[in-house]
Amino acid sequence: MPSIIIKDRQGNSHKLDADIGSKIMEIIRDAGLDIEAACGGCCACATCHVYVNNNWIEKLNPKEEEEESMLDQAFHVKNISRLSCQLEFEEKLDGIELTLAPE
Repeated sequence: MPSIIIKDRQGNSHKLDADIGSKIMEIIRDAGLDIEAACGGCCACATCHVYVNNNWIEKLNPKEEEEESMLDQAFHVKNISRLSCQLEFEEKLDGIELTLAPE
C-alpha cells in the first residue's frame, strides 16, 4: 500500500496509508491527526499548512496563484511550505515526508 510519512506537532512520526488521487490533507485528517482543514480543501484558509521534506519538494506540482495567496497570509511559512489540500497523492509521492506546520 502506498503511504506518506507525517511528523505531528509533538515530533512523532506517523506512516499513513495513502490512496492515489486523494488529497494529502484528507489522508492526514482521516487518520485522526491534528489538522484543522477548516475550509474542507477549498484553498480558502491555511489550516492544512505542512512542510515538505526537501528531498520531495521538486516532485510536487508547482504552487498555483490561489495557494501562494493563502500561504502569504499564513504564519511560520518557509520555502518548503505547502497547503496539503492542494497536494494530490500520486504514485510518484509514495513515501513522501511532511511535517505539520505550527498552528
